[in-house]
This record gives sequence, structure tokens and C-alpha cells, in this order.
Amino acid sequence: MANLRAGLIGLGMMGRHHARVIREVDGVDLVAVADSFGDPHGVADGLKVCADVDELIAQGVDMAVVAVPTVLHEEIALKLADAGVHALIEKPIANDSAAGTRIADAFEAKGLVGAVGHIERFNPALQNLRERLEAGELGDVYQISTRRQGPFPARIADVGVVKDLATHDIDLTAWLSQSGYKDVFARTTSRSGRQHEDMVSAIGHLADGIITNHTVNWLSPFKERTTVVLGERGAFVADTISADLTFIENGTFQTEWESMAAFRGVAEGSSTRFALAKREPLKMEHEAFRDAVLGKSQRIVTLAEGLATLRVAEAVLTSAATGKVVQL
Repeated sequence: MANLRAGLIGLGMMGRHHARVIREVDGVDLVAVADSFGDPHGVADGLKVCADVDELIAQGVDMAVVAVPTVLHEEIALKLADAGVHALIEKPIANDSAAGTRIADAFEAKGLVGAVGHIERFNPALQNLRERLEAGELGDVYQISTRRQGPFPARIADVGVVKDLATHDIDLTAWLSQSGYKDVFARTTSRSGRQHEDMVSAIGHLADGIITNHTVNWLSPFKERTTVVLGERGAFVADTISADLTFIENGTFQTEWESMAAFRGVAEGSSTRFALAKREPLKMEHEAFRDAVLGKSQRIVTLAEGLATLRVAEAVLTSAATGKVVQL
């Protein structure tokens, strides 16, 4: 069977990583790249740099990766769908949920594979955590808390921290719990003088009753990517920078004090840091996309899931603007 012919649209900071990984994935050939601003990182490696998506489609691609600014996602995705090209679209799926809906509808109508690049799902620590939660190792899950903070990245200009960074946490939380968001309440601020928000603190409830808590900003002098899942038997702590997963078990204690015996508490128990096979998340994401195109598996983040995540992000922004809890 011939290799899949892949195209890449957008040759910026993220596009250069996509180009490298596409060339490493078995069964896929990078045959076309496009960027109206040229190839600043030299990733074409002998390929012609197409001026736009129409020229790239003309190269006869089976699948394409969309790594352009978010405001351009809809225009490019709809052209790919019209041409019958499967697409992996960097997150968020679109600039707003109306555009995201049009993208999802277009790919569904053509029977095409559409995926959204929520790469955190492919982090080894979170993949292993998901397996352990499914196996019931934590018992009932009470809360999922995330912290995602660090200095401002110069690559981002068209969206704020909610759509750029918090969408990672929204997606991974719903995926880990296998439950959608029921409501959110948030506060945002902009301290760097940019048009968009650069800090958000959000809380919410999932449909199954789990409490969520997300702290996200571009203002911290240190970089942190942490997910804590608290439950009946203790807590899992995932560090997605190092791809480490630790379990801290509850050290339950008994009291002989009769008046306190009705109150149950926990103490810190043993900690276990798991040894994990650590593969590059971006390569795992591309392999999942390839397999979906070939009809072998459906491990991708679907367009419907990406759209649901964007709707939660919009609810976060609405809550911050109105000061009210937003129902989903």
C-alpha cells in the first residue's frame, strides 16, 4: 500500500515541529507545505513552498495539518473538506464555536477524518493516568485541578490565554473523567497590556459531579504544567513537562476518641512514582491521525470534542465578563 500523502499549512513555530514529526511517521510522506509568509525555519527541505491552501491541495494530498493562526482555521479547513482532504487542525478548532460548527459539519458531510491538536491527551503521564482511572484505582473521583502557567510566548497574537492554553486543561479534564462540563465560573485579567486576557482562574462542575479548578496564565516567571486528580483513595499528580505520574495514597487512620469517631479523615500515605515509557506526544498524535485516516482506530480528538472544548472556553470568557456562573 502506498504511503499517505501529507501536506502542512503553516510553517511557524508549531509548523516546524509538525514537519519534523510527519517525516518520522511510518506510512506517511510529507509532499507539500504552504505558508503565505514563506519558510522562516527552513522546514521545506527541498519541497516547494506553496503560497496558499489551494496550491497545496493541487499537489494531490490525502491529509493535511493546519498550523496557522486560529482566525484562519475555518477558511482553510472548509477548503480542505471541499477537496476531500482529511485534516488535523491545531487547537482550538476555530476562533469561535459558530465557525467550529461549520468545520465539523463540513467534514461530517464528506465522511472525512477531522482531528483537533489537543496534544496533552497524548502525554505519557496523562495516558497512563487515564488507564488507571478507568481501572478504578482511585475509586470515586472528587476533583480535577490543573495549573498551567509560565512566561508569555511570543508566538501567540490572535487569542488570549483561555483559548490558547486553558483549552488544553478543559479537554484533558473532560477526557480523563469521561464527563462533560455542567457549569463554569471564572475571573480573567490582562496585566501585560495586550488586547486579550493573560490570566484566568476558573472553577466548575462536570456532569458527573466532579469539581474542576483551573489556574492558567502567561505571567509566571516559572513554567508549570500540573494535573491533580483527587479521589477516594488518594491523589494522582501528573507533571506533563517531565511526563511523570505520581500516586499519593490516603493513609487512613482510626481514632479511639468516641466523640470524633464519626468523622473520617485521611493522612498522607505512601507515594509511588511510576516508571513510564516516554514517547513524544506529537508523534503519538500524528500516529493516531494516520491510523484514523486508514480506518484502523479512533484515538484522535474528534472535531466534535474540539468543538465542545471551545464552547466551554467561550463560557469561561462569558462568565468572566458577566461575573455569573454559566451553564452548559
